[in-house]
Amino acid sequence: MPGKTCPNLSREPAASVLRFAPAVALRYGEALRASMASPLPAYTTKELSKKTWPDFVSLFSQGSGWDFCQCMHFHRPCSLPRNQWLRTRAERGVRNRRQKRALVEQGCAHGILVYDKGEAVGWCQYGPREELPRIDNKRIYRGLAPEGAVPLWRITCFAVLKPYRRRGVASAALQAALEAIRNKGGGLVEAYPITRWESYAFGNESTHGTVSMFRKAGFKEVAPFGKTRFSSHVLMRKTV
Repeated sequence: MPGKTCPNLSREPAASVLRFAPAVALRYGEALRASMASPLPAYTTKELSKKTWPDFVSLFSQGSGWDFCQCMHFHRPCSLPRNQWLRTRAERGVRNRRQKRALVEQGCAHGILVYDKGEAVGWCQYGPREELPRIDNKRIYRGLAPEGAVPLWRITCFAVLKPYRRRGVASAALQAALEAIRNKGGGLVEAYPITRWESYAFGNESTHGTVSMFRKAGFKEVAPFGKTRFSSHVLMRKTV
C-alpha cells in the first residue's frame, strides 16, 4: 500500500539491461491470423502471494527473456556499479528470484497472474510508488511527477507466454490490476506503454504494454516518456 515501508534495494545488483534477449515477439500478421483461428479462452486471474508463488516461478521458468529478471528491475531504485553485478544471467536469475520471494513474503511485491485451464500464462506487475521506485530516478520523470497527496500506483510490466500473445491476456491482467488497486483504496495510476517498437526483441523497453490497451482501459496520455533507437514510450494516467 502507499506509505508501506519496504526493503531498500539500492545496494543490490540491478537487473541487467534486457535489450536483445532471444524471446522475439510474433510479427503482427502471424499473431493476427493465430488470434482469429479460435475464440479467446476464458481466463482467470489471481494476485501474487505466498500461495501463488509457485505459479509465478513456473511462468518465469520457461526459458523466456524474463526468466533472469524475475520482474525485479523496477523494485530497484537504480543501476549499481559493475563490481556489484553478477557474471551470468543464470546467476542473476537465482538472485533475483530469491529477492522477489523475500519481497512477496514481506507484502512488498504485487502483481496479477493470468491463468488458462489452471496454467499461469501471463503476468502484470503493479504496485505503489514506494514499491517501484526506479521510475522516480529517470531524468525525464522529474518534471512529470504528480503533486499532492493522492496515492500513486504504477503498472510497470507485462509478460505473456508466446502462444497467448495478442489473445487478451495482458488486457485481462490490466483489468484485474486496476480492480486490485481500487480495492486497496485507489488513487492515481501510471503506466508507460510503448508507442514504437522496431527491434521486436524482448527487453525492459518492450514489457510496458501498448497505448491502445491502456486507452481502452480509460488511461489518458500525459507526455512522451523517452525513446531509444528502437522504441519510444508515453506516460499515461488514470484515477481509480
